[in-house]
Amino acid sequence: MNFEKLFQQFKKLKVAVIGDVMLDTYWWGHVDRISPEAPVPVVSFDKREHRIGGAANVALNAASLGAEVSMFSVIGNDDDGVLLQALISKFKIEAEGILKSDLRVTTNKMRIISRNQQMMRLDAETTKDLLEEDENKLIDAVKKYIEKKKPNIVIFEDYNKGILTENVISNITALCKKHNVIVAVDPKRKNFFAYKDADIFKPNLKEVKEGLNILIDEIHLPVLKKIHEQLAAKLDHKISLITLSEKGVFYQSEKQSKIVPSHLRNIADVSGAGDTVIAVASMVYAATKDIHLMAEMANIAGGLVCEEVGTMAIDKNRLMSECKLLLE
Repeated sequence: MNFEKLFQQFKKLKVAVIGDVMLDTYWWGHVDRISPEAPVPVVSFDKREHRIGGAANVALNAASLGAEVSMFSVIGNDDDGVLLQALISKFKIEAEGILKSDLRVTTNKMRIISRNQQMMRLDAETTKDLLEEDENKLIDAVKKYIEKKKPNIVIFEDYNKGILTENVISNITALCKKHNVIVAVDPKRKNFFAYKDADIFKPNLKEVKEGLNILIDEIHLPVLKKIHEQLAAKLDHKISLITLSEKGVFYQSEKQSKIVPSHLRNIADVSGAGDTVIAVASMVYAATKDIHLMAEMANIAGGLVCEEVGTMAIDKNRLMSECKLLLE
């Protein structure tokens, strides 16, 4: 594989990401004592940092690889929403598809960290499903985008915050099929089986076990192939790509299947690894239609971002170097 040529092809791709966008706020500090008021550590504040998270982190990963990316979601009409949109636009991600609603708050996950350890997390969010009016606005925005821009890929990134309702999923998937757009899905439990007819379905093993209500003691190829069959019977999708944590990833299509083992890493934080995996997998598949290469590169990319604290986009040059080292 000529990886320089492949990474050049990424620049020609148009990617839409639809789902639950979030503001990730990090409060960094140090701990010297325990509070006299309660048995909790006192964190002395050093600095604050804002990052884009959730579905926006998928968009950031795709943009970091050079694609033309558009983000679609619904956020609150609040200060956090203004900050989030500004951050998304800063990374050259088209943010006009992010709609505002007075009935929602912008998701903000606030993490307090000391010595690279998360001490506490405080979440501000709305998790109710979109009302019909906001559903229709989101679907209409995506419809206009698909008809005008003709994207290569639509990625559904679900965090169970209510943006991806069954109505939104089915209508946008139908639009994608009509216009020959690849559909990639990173699901959550609530609408796990709503993503019918997808091209790539990428749950993690925990989500699969919850969705199918099964118990698995050992992870090996025959068991995972059976899981794919169960998923395909309900979803009629093309490719299963199941992340297996430290054991790597499993993929299966109609004709091929394999477990791709993980590479040895110094794991600092698994936050956002799934976002990186779905972004890299969908782009490699769109550029090559090579399912094995898709799984190999997504596996490497997921491992790389786990070496950083917090949600981080993949470094394009580092990914290329690792792919040359491990895959050539």
